[in-house]
Amino acid sequence: MSCLLQMSAPVVDSIYTLSAFPVRGKEVAVTGHEMAAGGGLNAMVAARQAQIEVRLGGSLGSGPLAGMVAAALKRHGIDCARPPLEGLDQGLCTVLVEPDGERSFITHTGAETHLAEASLAGIALEDVDWVMLSGYSLREGPDGAALAGWIAALPARIRVLFDPSPIVAELPQSHLAAVLGRADWISANADEAQELHPSADAAACALSLAEARSGVVLRQGAEGCLLATGGNVTAIPAHRVVPLDTNGAGDAHIGSFIAELARSGDPLRAARYANIAAALAITRKGPATAPARAEVEVLLTDPVG
Repeated sequence: MSCLLQMSAPVVDSIYTLSAFPVRGKEVAVTGHEMAAGGGLNAMVAARQAQIEVRLGGSLGSGPLAGMVAAALKRHGIDCARPPLEGLDQGLCTVLVEPDGERSFITHTGAETHLAEASLAGIALEDVDWVMLSGYSLREGPDGAALAGWIAALPARIRVLFDPSPIVAELPQSHLAAVLGRADWISANADEAQELHPSADAAACALSLAEARSGVVLRQGAEGCLLATGGNVTAIPAHRVVPLDTNGAGDAHIGSFIAELARSGDPLRAARYANIAAALAITRKGPATAPARAEVEVLLTDPVG
């Protein structure tokens, strides 16, 4: 079985379901609230649901929030590649979910941003086939630099997928260049892809980003995604649903894509699988809601799914 090592660690989401987005200085009614592990967990759960092995290479802390993350990892059968960091708790992300499913974030970082060079050197890679990381792990500072250098030095047999994340424009260029030079795949939404390679045309942007790598998945939300590989771009339509909560949709897409590509070796099938999995995930409230493999496979038989 293929093994994915996820280098972007989970945080805890404090999720508020709103009647409307608040105007500055005003108050709105909250129709629901929950706390759950999210962030980097979303892609890991999606990959586990698609039935590949997943391991956390990112940092887990040792406080009460980290305890929530550790329990979620155990529940989903995800082991840690490194021991917990003492004296640091996990980050907390306040998630504001509007009635149409759109979400906004306010994040306080924690243990997940600490990745010392010495601890990275201790990660066992013998059975690892895939490594995934997001831009959130490449912030300014020695830890981001250490991770970028570690990624650049990975053995050639290991495939790397990079998710630029919404903060891609803020990343140090040296960190970004090191990871882009090693990434076999990029999975980005339209805005992130434009930051990496500005272009008036989404297909041209995807093709440019795919040069000298295995491919690019340009996620387009309700429109599906573009798959750029082998000098060609294929538009893959979304699986149509009524969204309830879009929190973690991109992560669900990424984890599902990696898992199906690892299993089938077919990027087109993997992108179709990921579209369906992400669509089903947003019909459920909360983070880490990717569907089981059997739910997706039934819909893969639909040629327009």
